[in-house]
Amino acid sequence: MKNSRNKLLFHKITHWEYWPFQVVYIPIYFLWIFYSFKARSIFFFNASNPSIKNGGFIMESKKAIYNLIPPHYYPKTELIKEATALTQIEKIISDAGINYPLIAKPDIGLRGSGVMKINTVADLEQYALKANFDYVIQDLIPFKNEVGIFYVRYPDQKSGKLTGIVSKEFMILTGNGTATIEGLIKENPRYELQLKVLRQEFGEKLKEILAQGEKLNLVPYGNHARGAKFIDGSHWITPKLEETINEMCLQIPGFYFGRLDVMYNTIEELERGENFSIVELNGAASEPTHIYDPKHSLFFAWKELARHITYMYEISVANNKMGTPYLDHKLGMREYRMHLEQSNKIVNF
Repeated sequence: MKNSRNKLLFHKITHWEYWPFQVVYIPIYFLWIFYSFKARSIFFFNASNPSIKNGGFIMESKKAIYNLIPPHYYPKTELIKEATALTQIEKIISDAGINYPLIAKPDIGLRGSGVMKINTVADLEQYALKANFDYVIQDLIPFKNEVGIFYVRYPDQKSGKLTGIVSKEFMILTGNGTATIEGLIKENPRYELQLKVLRQEFGEKLKEILAQGEKLNLVPYGNHARGAKFIDGSHWITPKLEETINEMCLQIPGFYFGRLDVMYNTIEELERGENFSIVELNGAASEPTHIYDPKHSLFFAWKELARHITYMYEISVANNKMGTPYLDHKLGMREYRMHLEQSNKIVNF
């Protein structure tokens, strides 16, 4: 047991992608301070996406963002208020035509925490009883692949550009006919780091043995905090893909900066605008998550983070000059405190 803990600790220390967010961002804080002085506001990000609360940096509602997107681009989604009775939830999802299995996730989220696949009414009841926050329920997207596409458009431009793509490799086990699911998990440090949560979710199922060649997707959504491997797919950016994403983003009012997490069938179909669905649209708090590809150095990550924060600053300033205010300091601090409270709820979920 001790050797296993030491092995995982060494893995985390030698792979910066697992380092605490606050440590990785230390140089970026200084750049943020510089831009805050230039804008004369710590909360300049508010103007980056005028139609999204706080620009999409803190306390933004997923459901409110979905409402900005044409419905055919994302799965059926319903907002469930905290403490809503199970019978009422069942009626809401039935009326919306949402079927099991489905996805439940906090309406105001935090880096993928609190996202769960719900297979049965019993799972839904357990989630509803435990959730001390508003959450959304949505159809499980049927496409097998997921990418995060970073989009940037300046307010005076008729079209934007793609500045990075991350491909997401799910936590998929392949059976060998002898090892248990837990045994297979322990063969991969990336997966083993998730073992505590997986034990809570799968329980006794982890003692089962997968047949030779049998596959099991442990976490059916591409979240780095839940074990997905992020791979830089920026080489997939083509004029045709940029045109397709532009066509969609121009239909989202007041959206200039952020990352679209998209599930799709094939890159060729995605380029043509076929067989894909938006998982989420993230605003000013978006990271260019292709930096988390294990092949990239921390210096590469700093360069990309600085590049994207510069985009956000320049877009915010341009929108501010066109009449979008920066967030009032007193209000911004209140929103930030609420964000911390919300984050604590979700992390402890």
